[in-house]
Amino acid sequence: MSISASVVQFLDKQALNYLLTDPLSGPNWHDQRLMNHSAARATLLENDEEKLLAIYPADALLDLEAVNRLLGLDTRAMSPATLRGLFEKHKLSSVPALPGLAGMTTVIEQSLFDRSHLYLDAGSRDQLLELPADAFASMAKEAIVGDIAVPLINLEMPQDESDESIILKSVSQFTEQRIKDRLEETLELPPLPETAQRIIKLRVDPNADISDLANIVETDPSLAAQVVSWAASPYYSAPGKIKSIHDAIVRVLGFDMVLNLALGLALGKTLSLPKDGPFGVTPYWRQSVYMAAAMEGLVTAIPRESRPGFGMAYLSGLLFNFGYLVMAEVFPPHFTKICRSQEANPHADYTLSERHLLGMTRDQIASWLMQVWNMPEEVVFALRQQHNPLCQGEHAAYAKLLFVARRLLAQRGLGCGPKRDIPAQVYEDLQLDPAKAEATINNILESSAELENIASQMAPAA
Repeated sequence: MSISASVVQFLDKQALNYLLTDPLSGPNWHDQRLMNHSAARATLLENDEEKLLAIYPADALLDLEAVNRLLGLDTRAMSPATLRGLFEKHKLSSVPALPGLAGMTTVIEQSLFDRSHLYLDAGSRDQLLELPADAFASMAKEAIVGDIAVPLINLEMPQDESDESIILKSVSQFTEQRIKDRLEETLELPPLPETAQRIIKLRVDPNADISDLANIVETDPSLAAQVVSWAASPYYSAPGKIKSIHDAIVRVLGFDMVLNLALGLALGKTLSLPKDGPFGVTPYWRQSVYMAAAMEGLVTAIPRESRPGFGMAYLSGLLFNFGYLVMAEVFPPHFTKICRSQEANPHADYTLSERHLLGMTRDQIASWLMQVWNMPEEVVFALRQQHNPLCQGEHAAYAKLLFVARRLLAQRGLGCGPKRDIPAQVYEDLQLDPAKAEATINNILESSAELENIASQMAPAA
C-alpha cells in the first residue's frame, strides 16, 4: 500500500522537507522493517474521553505505565475494531508516527530527539518517511516529551541467574505470599493431575500397550470424549465412526499421539482460562490446536533420518503457551498490566512485556513447573527456549520447531507475536526446506474449519 493521501496532505500542510524510501518488494514484514531502521512507530491510545498518539522507537517497548504517569491519565491501546475503521477510512495499513496527527495530543519518547535524522512509520506497509531532525522537532513542538520507552535490547539480554531464582525474586516483589524453602510451595499451584501422572509413568513403561493407555484415558470421561472427538474430526478423515478410545488409537491417531494428546489436554485442564487477555490474541485452545497441527506437519516435512521425535514435538506444540495460564494464576493483577502492555506493543514478543513488568517470562515459569511435574526433558527445554533460534543441545530441535511454527502462524495472523522472518540458519539446523514448511502451514490452514471445531470442543463452556 502506497502512502495515504491524507498523510501526504498532512505533511504538505506542515511545509516539511521529507523523503520517502523506495517501495518495498518481497515478504519483509512491516514491523521488522521499522526495527531494522530503528524508525519511529506509533500506538494509538484512548480513554473514555479522548484519543492520544504515542510515538517511540520501533526497537523499543512502549511503557504504558510511564505514559499514563506522564499524562496523568489511565489509557490503553485502541481496540482493533476502532483501528480497522480508521485504517479503512484513511487508507492506512499502520499508525503514522506523525506528531499532532488529526489534532491528537501526542506524547513522544525523548530519545528520538537525539538523532540527526529519523525514519518514521508513514502508515504504509511499503514505504517509510525520512525527515531531518529539525523537521521532526517542528512537527513535535506541541507534543509532550518524556521517557516512555525501554530499548528492546535491554530486555533481550541474557539473564545470569537461574530461572528458579528469577521466579522467586518476582514472587517476592509482586505478591504478599511468604517465600518458603521450595518455590512450588510458595506458588501454591495445583499438583500434577492424577491422569497426567499415570500417563507419564506409562511413557517410561517398556511393556505398556494400547489397553493400558485406553484404560487411563477412559477414567476421565471428559478427556475421553475430547480424544474421541479429535480422532473423529474430518481433519483426520477416519473411515467409519470412532466408537471408543481403543478405536481412536488403533485406527486413527496411534499410540504415541493419543499418549501425548491426552497428557496435553490433562495439563490444560489443571488451570482455568483467564478472564482477561490481550485483545486480538488467538484464544488459548485455538492457539494450542493450531500449534500442535503445525508441529505435526513440520516434523513430517523433515527428512526421516533427521526428524525429532513426533510425540514430543506434538506435545510441545500443544503446551507451548501453558505459561500463559500459569502466569494468570500466579500474578492476577500484574497479568492484567501485561495484557495492556502487549496491546500497546504489537510489534514486540510478549516475553519482553513480561520481563519489563515482572522480571520473568511465562516460558520460564512454565518450564520450571514442567520440571517440578517431571515432564519429559524435551518439552521442558522446548518451552523454555522457544524464542531462542540460537539454542543448542540435545533437544534444540524441538525449541527451533516451535520457533518456526510460531512465526509461520503469526505471519498468517494466528497465535501471538509480530510478523517476522525466520532466519535461514534455523531451517538449516532443522534440515527443513523453507518451501515445504510454508506449504505445510498452508495445508493446515486449508483445514481451518476442522481445526476450529476441535478447538471449540477444548474450550470450557461459557
